[in-house]
Amino acid sequence: MDWDAPIRAYCERANGAFWAEPFGAVSNAAFLVAAAVSGWRAMTARDGVCLAFAGLIAVIGIGSFLFHTIAVQWAMLADVIPIALFVVAYFALALHRLLGLRPAASIPLTLAFALADVALTPALESATGWPLARMTNGSLDYLPAFVALLGVAAVLAGRRTGPDRKTARHLALVALLFLMSLAFRTLDRAACAVIPIGTHWLWHVLNAVVLGALVLIALRRETAPVPP
Repeated sequence: MDWDAPIRAYCERANGAFWAEPFGAVSNAAFLVAAAVSGWRAMTARDGVCLAFAGLIAVIGIGSFLFHTIAVQWAMLADVIPIALFVVAYFALALHRLLGLRPAASIPLTLAFALADVALTPALESATGWPLARMTNGSLDYLPAFVALLGVAAVLAGRRTGPDRKTARHLALVALLFLMSLAFRTLDRAACAVIPIGTHWLWHVLNAVVLGALVLIALRRETAPVPP
């Protein structure tokens, strides 16, 4: 693999210059703001787990900044790997902290989720014969995360306790915001003719809000009663 191979993945980039994607690069500041807010709340609550997730949000912002400025193969990995870690790790946290599952159940479910997350796009492309990754700008890879948000929200909504239903409403709102951010990510190339800067930067801003909100939701559930 050529680690320095240039990549033009988004509408805004017209050449290989460092600042060829100013909106894509600067919008990553939203992740640092989300990390600072959620990290401060986690430190105040002395919640080391949520503090680690806040730190991971900051890493996501830095990795994405590298990709939208340097735009080479290794920078792409610096972008996508922290995001994948957050998705899988938060799924495990949600199973344990939000749903109250024990490790004997949450660990195999998390492994199954991680496998589904990796295998979904290749499986669907093989089944349909369509280049779905290219057609969706890679947004199809985030479908399992969206489904997981709705699934956890649905389970909590079915419980009768006030904290569970409140958390379910919050997760549903976050899922809706995540869907909006995915729409902007997906439409980036199609919007080029109308919006020269594209729409990918809006994915950064909205997704930063999504990640920060997820950390705050987990933080509030630290002392909430969880049914067996």
